[in-house]
Amino acid sequence: MKVAVVAVLVWLVAASSYAGQARGGRGAQPPGPSVTVNGQTWTQQSLFQRNVGGPDDMTTPFPPHKIIGNIYYVGTKSLAVFLVVTPAGNILINSTYERNVPIIQKSIEQLGFKFSDTKILLGSHAHGDHQEADAMVKQMTGAQVMAMAEDVPALQAIKPGGKEHPIDRILHDGEAITLGGTTLVAHLTPGHTRGCTTWVMRTQEGGKSYDVMFSCSLRPPGVLTPSVVDELNHSFKVVHALPCDVPLGDHGAQYSMQEKFAKVRPGGPNPFIDPAGCAVEPDIQEAMFHAILAEQRAAAPVK
Repeated sequence: MKVAVVAVLVWLVAASSYAGQARGGRGAQPPGPSVTVNGQTWTQQSLFQRNVGGPDDMTTPFPPHKIIGNIYYVGTKSLAVFLVVTPAGNILINSTYERNVPIIQKSIEQLGFKFSDTKILLGSHAHGDHQEADAMVKQMTGAQVMAMAEDVPALQAIKPGGKEHPIDRILHDGEAITLGGTTLVAHLTPGHTRGCTTWVMRTQEGGKSYDVMFSCSLRPPGVLTPSVVDELNHSFKVVHALPCDVPLGDHGAQYSMQEKFAKVRPGGPNPFIDPAGCAVEPDIQEAMFHAILAEQRAAAPVK
């Protein structure tokens, strides 16, 4: 019983923090508009709930698994963490919360790899549920922590236990990271945070090459300032133009991870290869963005 109560309290605190970050710290927001995309209706709250999941989903391990080529999943039920394996060491994308680091380490080891072989730590965006544990991972592995310049101030404010947030290399839009023959390119897709980073790379499977996109959240905040509007308009154009055969995201639900994982069969087609799915999440979030903007402008006082 005590464990269940603690799990619920952790979820409530994390969800409150997550919602506050998404709102830009502006306090409670109205329910907002709803949108229907591909026959499914969403509200701001339902999209948030989809990402976070239940009270313990952020801290419950999800079966570690190969996605495609040299890319593996090592996160929780709702917080995505990816391992990119190379002959020169490995790249980890997202550290999530410090309390999840043992889960990440165990998942990597279950796949037959070593946590200590993590050479580079990247992130999607400067929110605690995705990058709180950067300092801990660096302490445990010696990995170089790299971050988009626009997210550096927000990352430096994330100090679990008072630890300074390490940043070994500051990145800029279009910059490439190469390790052991694998190259990831950082694309600045701001709006959710100022330095929200969508990573792209190519990998091989079955003699074919595939474009993989690790999307940063495009979920708009409850209040859209002119600068955020400009950022999101830019980001949707960028994401729609990027080559993509395998869509991934910073929350598993953004690319239907659990549904696709359930379809994995030995010798069968890889369900994570989903070119049509590359537009699904951007389409949902762009529709919500325009709905929020229209509602906000309609409510604005006439001057």
